[in-house]
Amino acid sequence: MGGLRSTQHDCGGGVSHSLSFLLGALLPTVLLFFLASDRVDEQLSSISTFRFGNGSAAHQLTRHAASLPTDVGDGADEKEESFPGLAELLPRVAMDDGTVIITSVNEAFARPGSLLDLFRGSFRDGEGIAHLLNHTLIVAADPGALALCEAVHPHCYLLQVMAAGVSSANGFLTRSYLELVWSKLTFQHRVLQLGYNYLYTDLDVMWLRNPFRHISLYADMAISTDRFNGDAEDLTNAPNTGFYYVRSTNRTVEMLRRWRAARSRFRPKAHDQEVFEAIKGEFVGGELQIKLVFLDTALFDGFCEYHGEMDRVCTMHANCCLRLATKLHDLRNVVADWKRYSSLTPPEKMSSKLRWTYPAKCAATMKIPA
Repeated sequence: MGGLRSTQHDCGGGVSHSLSFLLGALLPTVLLFFLASDRVDEQLSSISTFRFGNGSAAHQLTRHAASLPTDVGDGADEKEESFPGLAELLPRVAMDDGTVIITSVNEAFARPGSLLDLFRGSFRDGEGIAHLLNHTLIVAADPGALALCEAVHPHCYLLQVMAAGVSSANGFLTRSYLELVWSKLTFQHRVLQLGYNYLYTDLDVMWLRNPFRHISLYADMAISTDRFNGDAEDLTNAPNTGFYYVRSTNRTVEMLRRWRAARSRFRPKAHDQEVFEAIKGEFVGGELQIKLVFLDTALFDGFCEYHGEMDRVCTMHANCCLRLATKLHDLRNVVADWKRYSSLTPPEKMSSKLRWTYPAKCAATMKIPA
């Protein structure tokens, strides 16, 4: 099997016979080791995806929770954090290929009429993507967010961050903001360790079409950009960690570990995106040899590098925008624009002059010229 042949026995040579026997016994084992060397916790993943005959998960948990201290991610902490119930929850959320969509939310973002409602609504209003909500895991940063999540969504997980103010609309680079963004990386690291791929999306990303059709099967990591220079592999692109895909391998598990550990090398207020921007070359050019792909803003649009066209875009991100109320205002315009576009017949769409409403309020917070 697999091209391996049984050892031929020579009755005339005792040493040759013994050596041949040993090589024949060891070679399949060595080959199997290398074939499996880039898979992460395969046995653990297989156990966690065990199903009963009726397809239900072996363990049915109604609520899952983990707590992280406020210094999580500082330094090269090698210990494995505990995420109770996560291994049992992921098989119920994952797609057939083991991919999970992940987003995070606090109480301010989860309140009725806030970002969580807009985010979930975008799947329902998008082109054939409503089913992807069934594969979306919403990670709550506080108990209030968990309760609000569970009222509207089937897959919620409490990753409680022990920092003051995490339930409010955190200002950019405040202590609570930093703990939220670094805690999500700790959680994602564990998802990879359990053998699952993930696509992380910020809650202020509106989903319009299926993004997986434009993510390379050969990429270890595919990441959105604030500004795209036309070359998907050029490291001078400006990455945005508000939307990115990671495939689970031993190399990407190590990449996440190094990314988290690198926090201690930078200023105290460095966030995950700043650190990634500084060290991405280490992942691509170092021994990990990560296949990193940058996503085109014509398909994965945002307020930083604004495109008016509506006929190809998969997602719209309220990046380059400060303050929750401002994001909500301009994202509601995005939703209204999309509904107008979606109401057109295919021939009308071909000739339509409809364009996205310019995100004027967000641009004003960043002083971006129209």
